[in-house]
Amino acid sequence: MMASQPAGLQDLKARMKATWMAGNFGKIADFNRQGAEEFVSRLNLKPGMKVLDIACGTGNQAIPAARTGAAVTGLDLAPNLLEQAKARAAEEKLSLELIEGDAEELPFPDESFDIVYSMFGAMFAPRPERVAAEMKRVCKPGGLIAMGNWTPESLPGQMFRASAKYAPPPPGVQPPVLWGVDQVVRERFGQGVQVETGKQINYGDFGDLSPKESVAVFRDFFGPVKMTFARLDPEAQHHFIADMERLFTEHNVKQHGTAHRMEFLEVHARKVA
Repeated sequence: MMASQPAGLQDLKARMKATWMAGNFGKIADFNRQGAEEFVSRLNLKPGMKVLDIACGTGNQAIPAARTGAAVTGLDLAPNLLEQAKARAAEEKLSLELIEGDAEELPFPDESFDIVYSMFGAMFAPRPERVAAEMKRVCKPGGLIAMGNWTPESLPGQMFRASAKYAPPPPGVQPPVLWGVDQVVRERFGQGVQVETGKQINYGDFGDLSPKESVAVFRDFFGPVKMTFARLDPEAQHHFIADMERLFTEHNVKQHGTAHRMEFLEVHARKVA
């Protein structure tokens, strides 16, 4: 499923960088820490393994990976998120190499890492075929490529679809949640890897906040929602937030407060030795 290169690619990437730097993603990432640790635990990391976390954000996956004694490199396009990851690593006295970079152009030699992974990160890059090719390139033969990707049916998948109604993606850019479809993942990775996938649940708990209050947190701190909201006129803002509040209410599994069980596709692709 090779996508055409979007027109104005560099401008698009500059806007994506600004989007993920907007707000304070660390506030949102906090809700996903448990799921991130569970994801890393299934990678069976060992001391001394060379590990790459693509689109590492504030360190949700890189921190628990470093606790295993693995040599962890985290890469992200947003320098403010890397600063938060650096501070978190320092608090735990963990060694992390953190690099600003692009998931489509990884600044590493071929076959550099035993394990290459990305959770809710590389799926947002505009050229998925480039992401898959780069992950395969930097992974050692016999190594593991792992991803956690929201499915189209998940709450985040439905949020992104709702956002696209108000701020459509540029022509040629495919929905990020296609990375949450088994057949699409297999086609994108193609030859040279053995792919296994399975559905997992990420549990996000907003405590005592109501669905309406939880949406306000996303509006203020989650870059993609914050930037979409800011581009709309007042009437469209009202409808956009109403759509988000409806989704947060429909998916709520908590009687008092707000919590969601959010489905994602976990991908383990073993590179053929």
